[in-house]
Amino acid sequence: MDVVAQVLLAGLLATIAIDCWATFSNRVLDFPRTNWGMVGRWIGHIPTGKFIHRPIGSSAEINHENVLGWTFHYLIGFSYSALYSLLIFTFLHGTPTLLSAWLFGLATVLSPWFIMQPGLGLGVCAIKAPQPNLVRVNNIVIHSIFGIALYISWLLTSTLTIHIQ
Repeated sequence: MDVVAQVLLAGLLATIAIDCWATFSNRVLDFPRTNWGMVGRWIGHIPTGKFIHRPIGSSAEINHENVLGWTFHYLIGFSYSALYSLLIFTFLHGTPTLLSAWLFGLATVLSPWFIMQPGLGLGVCAIKAPQPNLVRVNNIVIHSIFGIALYISWLLTSTLTIHIQ
């Protein structure tokens, strides 16, 4: 398996892992869940110069916003996987660790807190959300799961590489 395929598969598996957690935590724990359609609406308005909505639900609908939002979500997962892989090869000499992956996952929470949530009209760190602390805790859990799943995925894809060769 070449590195690009390994990066894509690791990103896919890690993103699926957080989607499984999001479904579980929403249904069982009643945690709020990201509405990827609203994220798609936000992305769809960016080319028109509108970056911040107050709130996103009051902005005009975008054709296929749900597909756009989910596609963006998975592209971000692939991008984070690529960035982590770059960091592994640059600083860790090709050896991921659980700690580095978990810390990387935690660091990725900065994107929603300082870019996406303000853009959706939720404010920095979801300060304007109905339950901002619950959103923040959920963000930390989800991004921790992403990092851990990225590590496990990297190990699994490395094992596949060994068996394929």
